[in-house]
Amino acid sequence: MSRSRPGGGAERPAGAAGGARVLLLPGACALLLLAFATLIEGRPGLYPAFLGAGAVLLAWAAALLPGASRQGEPLTLTVALRKHHWVQALAQITVLLYWGWHVRFVYAFLPLIAAQIIFAYGVDSLLSWSRRRTYALGFGPFPVILSINLFLWLRPEWFQWQFVMIAVGYLGKDLIRWNRDGRSAHIFNPSSLPLALFAVALIVTGSSDITLGQAIATSQYYPPNMYLVIFLAALPGQLLFGVARMTMPAVVTAYLISVVYFQATGTYLFFDSHIPVPVFLGMHLLFTDPSTAPRSESGRIAFGVLYGAGTTFFYVVLGALGVPTFYDKLLPVPLLNLMVRRIDRIAAGPFAALRGPAVPSRAPLTSKRRNLAYTFAWAAIFVALTAVRGVGDTHRGQALPFWREVCEEGNNARACEYAATKTGFYCGDGSGWACNELGLLRLEDGQNPTAAFRRACDLGFEAGCENVRRLETGARALRRAPPRAADLPIVLRGTKPPLTDWSAEALHERACDQGWDEVCRRGVSGD
Repeated sequence: MSRSRPGGGAERPAGAAGGARVLLLPGACALLLLAFATLIEGRPGLYPAFLGAGAVLLAWAAALLPGASRQGEPLTLTVALRKHHWVQALAQITVLLYWGWHVRFVYAFLPLIAAQIIFAYGVDSLLSWSRRRTYALGFGPFPVILSINLFLWLRPEWFQWQFVMIAVGYLGKDLIRWNRDGRSAHIFNPSSLPLALFAVALIVTGSSDITLGQAIATSQYYPPNMYLVIFLAALPGQLLFGVARMTMPAVVTAYLISVVYFQATGTYLFFDSHIPVPVFLGMHLLFTDPSTAPRSESGRIAFGVLYGAGTTFFYVVLGALGVPTFYDKLLPVPLLNLMVRRIDRIAAGPFAALRGPAVPSRAPLTSKRRNLAYTFAWAAIFVALTAVRGVGDTHRGQALPFWREVCEEGNNARACEYAATKTGFYCGDGSGWACNELGLLRLEDGQNPTAAFRRACDLGFEAGCENVRRLETGARALRRAPPRAADLPIVLRGTKPPLTDWSAEALHERACDQGWDEVCRRGVSGD
């Protein structure tokens, strides 16, 4: 007989799947990993990682084999296709493929993601059979692995730890449990727990360079309209499972903190955005697991507020410690998971009215309507934030003139430092104007500017060549000049890749919008 499961799926016996035959599943996973290992033999890190992962699954399955057909208690396999698993996975796949379309190294990593999903099926099934003698086969490993891979990759030479991360996640889900509403439930999401634990380990050991975490966080800005894609991809889950109650307050909280910071300091907390793209992604597809979130409506709202505040808090703390800040969206989640029962208890008190009517016969309909109402409210807020540049590709912090203006007018050290950093990046990208400006900045700081001026000259920026000559003659008055047309695809890019495929008209419009007054005045064809 089939039986209903929470989350919209039905679990049914998978035919005659029982006894030793069910171990064919992890056995097949192991063999696939071993076969993959033969294809990458000689690749440092990857080959032993795949070999070890396959061997672990085979050994574990072999250990279960003698008791697989135990009389009266054989290993069994059922099928459980739970809606929240595949809906979440489709949202993650959409974001992953869109990101990869614009950042092609993401596609190169897809085979490794597939291998992790295979390993996850092996670990999940073997762990379940080891502890409960039954396993429900479904799409569960997909959102777990995709969630991990949207935020953290380990470099190929350290890839064995990617498999360890997966094992830690499933062990945590199965072993670290508590009682919620009279039922045993896992405390931590199997993706957020290992992400946070590994983040702490990497921070403590100073080993962030063995990851591609910074490359992930940086490149997620590259695709156009990334905020919109994340919003749309997550929309079905917002409607079906009511997680807009968490996403909306998280986004609003982070935005308001950023606005207050701007009013107090004149600069943006996150420099180029009110809410960074990776954090926005985490607010949709990382901390919103319904199983490890508060059950009450007001509890979920509080959960979102705390996550928005938590990401901001960890960003500030990590930056102050000189640690890469891409861990900011990972660290709060397990801490919040530990708080969900207390949050629900508080929500059951003075905030109980926010939970809506508790009429059993009308609860399902009311729940759907309330999900719809919250999702529409969140959509309206997203549109409003986009209109005021709270999210999107045209945030003022993307424009170098903003930072130069704040630096010059307010003597703001933070703005001056960021403007100099961006100028250095643009010089490295091949902008002669940026190299000339970098030379002038170095001269102001008492450093030797010659190399920067020479690079500007080599890139065809005449003012750089003239400044080299003036330095050689001992002249003190050096020359500035506005960016040329050739510089615009670089200096207008913000956190995007160079805008090499943009027309002259589009570049001119962007220059005017960003506040490049001299470029704007000279017109489209000027140089």
